[in-house]
Amino acid sequence: MNQRYAQGPKEVAALSTAELRENFLVEDLMQADQFNFTYSHYDRAIIGSVSPVSQTLELPNNYENLRSDYFLERREMGMINVGGDAEVTVDGTTFSVSKLDAVYAGKGVKSVTFRSISAEDPAKFFIYSVPAHHAYPTRLMKKEEASPLEIGSKETANERTVYKYIHLEGIQSCQMVMGLTVLKPGSVWNTMPSHVHDRRMESYFYFDVPQGQIVLHLMGQPQETRHLVVQNHQAIISPPWSIHSGSGTTAYGFIWAMAGENLVYSDMDTFPVSELR
Repeated sequence: MNQRYAQGPKEVAALSTAELRENFLVEDLMQADQFNFTYSHYDRAIIGSVSPVSQTLELPNNYENLRSDYFLERREMGMINVGGDAEVTVDGTTFSVSKLDAVYAGKGVKSVTFRSISAEDPAKFFIYSVPAHHAYPTRLMKKEEASPLEIGSKETANERTVYKYIHLEGIQSCQMVMGLTVLKPGSVWNTMPSHVHDRRMESYFYFDVPQGQIVLHLMGQPQETRHLVVQNHQAIISPPWSIHSGSGTTAYGFIWAMAGENLVYSDMDTFPVSELR
């Protein structure tokens, strides 16, 4: 499990491109038949992935990092599939999980396994885990149940569908808010106008970015922005004080996952485009 330490606005303003990538870009996700985890010191969130191809994989303990008897002893976890059909088994209960479906596993769950239905079209799970103080029930939510919301417009190149899975009015959790956004063909901008929420850190995981295309992810304070060039199946760690917006060279999708003070999806402080620098 990789470690990423917290950085303040002044430190980030002085970082080079290589240093920005080293601190905030997670590149080694979705490798075949293995788990990949990055531990962020922003709200102690863990960003991870697993893509089972030739075998069933069980969530490891990571004792050296967590000092717990099992991974979810004091944590909760959200999992969203962006690949082929799969089965996720949580403490003996098996769920059929298709592309863009989500599974939540609460504090106290001892075993989580992942299996792809087809090795030719393997599942690809983005995993997000944060500390938890209460045990909420395990749940599967299909994408059709995730209250799809159509927002944006063709005129501003940000026409998109938002799916909300884990939030105040959806799957219940201790401090996790999680969902995804899919841009319509011809749209490239996500999360405009930009916003921050000092009460929560956030992670973005970009998927369905075609080969040879990129997303230009904006971060930093609104008046002191920086950018990162992001490829398919890469993730961004976004500090609570940072904006998190992006524009691609084509349409794409991204998972957003947050942890912090509350579960209110709309808790954010927006900044007009004219105020960005």
